[in-house]
Amino acid sequence: MTLVTHLSPPRTEVCPAVPARSSALAPSTRDYLALPLRQRASWVVLLGSMTAVTALTIDLYLPAFPTLQDELATSAARVQLTLTGTLVGLALGQLVVGPLSDALGRRRPLVAGLALHLVASLACAVAPSIAVLGVLRVLQGVGCAAASVVALAVVRDLFDGAGGARLVSRLVLVIGVAPVLAPSVGSYLLAVTSWRGIFVLLAVIAAALWVAALLWLPETLPPALRRPVGVRSSARTYRSLLGDRATLGLVVTAGLTISALFSYVSAAPFVLQELYGLDAQDFALVFAVIGASLVVGTQTTGQLVSRVAPQRLLVTGLVGGLAGALVITALVVTDTGGLAALVVALCATTLFTGVAMPSSPSLVLSRHAWAAGSAAALLGFAQFGIGGAVAPVVGLSGLRGDLAMALAMAAALATALVVHLLVVRPVLNDPPRLRGASPVPPRPAAARVAVRGASR
Repeated sequence: MTLVTHLSPPRTEVCPAVPARSSALAPSTRDYLALPLRQRASWVVLLGSMTAVTALTIDLYLPAFPTLQDELATSAARVQLTLTGTLVGLALGQLVVGPLSDALGRRRPLVAGLALHLVASLACAVAPSIAVLGVLRVLQGVGCAAASVVALAVVRDLFDGAGGARLVSRLVLVIGVAPVLAPSVGSYLLAVTSWRGIFVLLAVIAAALWVAALLWLPETLPPALRRPVGVRSSARTYRSLLGDRATLGLVVTAGLTISALFSYVSAAPFVLQELYGLDAQDFALVFAVIGASLVVGTQTTGQLVSRVAPQRLLVTGLVGGLAGALVITALVVTDTGGLAALVVALCATTLFTGVAMPSSPSLVLSRHAWAAGSAAALLGFAQFGIGGAVAPVVGLSGLRGDLAMALAMAAALATALVVHLLVVRPVLNDPPRLRGASPVPPRPAAARVAVRGASR
């Protein structure tokens, strides 16, 4: 018996009730793999788009930094603070949106968050100063937080077992790949528009997702399973989640794993263009090749999760990624192989990192279906908080860019592996020990009958 099966809810559980107007996507089974291909694809497109908007908001305008500095007559450091503001909004916003989605349902926080993102994006497009832009970027981050939290929570509401883990792997693929590809897309957009046009495009994307959420996303958390709203209730929920040793370790592991990717993304433009002499077109091509390796790794986990326990995939990915980062370090220190060897080693490292990335979120959501929104918020906070804190270290270390990048990736993956082996693994098969909060009790038989009828 795999761990996913062990942690899954009983098969007597059925899909939550959904509004009649949103029944088109309502599954009749908790088994994602048993759904028709078209319905599975619809869920991937809808939830994947919700997770992609975060990466696009963060990274799409990065190539416009020099233009922003010139047009708004400011310093490079103040332009970079607009990115920091977005990460702050994302990290803190998720801690607020998570409990709200567990208390009010998934749709209302999502619709409100996307509306905030839409308004903030339009305001960014006409921002008169860097200070105003920085404040608006924080609001954009809060709006993105709603989309990313709700996407993961919806998966846990509707699907369990290997199928749910596979859908999570598809979403984590978007989370990992979009930051790698978004800067290249931003470079091409600047050829046809200005930095203000990029924010208009983000507003259009937010508007499209807002309409899609209203028309096609069902409410996946029925009132019977909702938790009380309030600061004290939210604090108890987070205290309970973090009081579970395995969950705490998995959240830290998830943050450290994606911080290895952030270390690469933040350093790659300087390493590949300044140290190895690539022009903009060649850099975009190499960036895409390495991003494709991440896709392969993440999708490998999605295909294997029904046959291999997710904790085994996690350890395999962390060990392989660490080995690749150490190879990069050796290549840089010994000045061996040149650009070709570096790219091959980076491809291997990102491939194994992609194998590891989906497993921690899947395991956390499996342990805490009773507070899926809050659990997803903790994961997002760790990923953007730890990742955002680690990435600037690469530039501030004083080392040559490629060596700093390699050491940062190796340190993040090594620490993640140690945390998993020493903190998580010994207690992973134990049931969660909840402190300060308790899960919503199972629905009585009458409620299950009513839900079954509503989902048909």
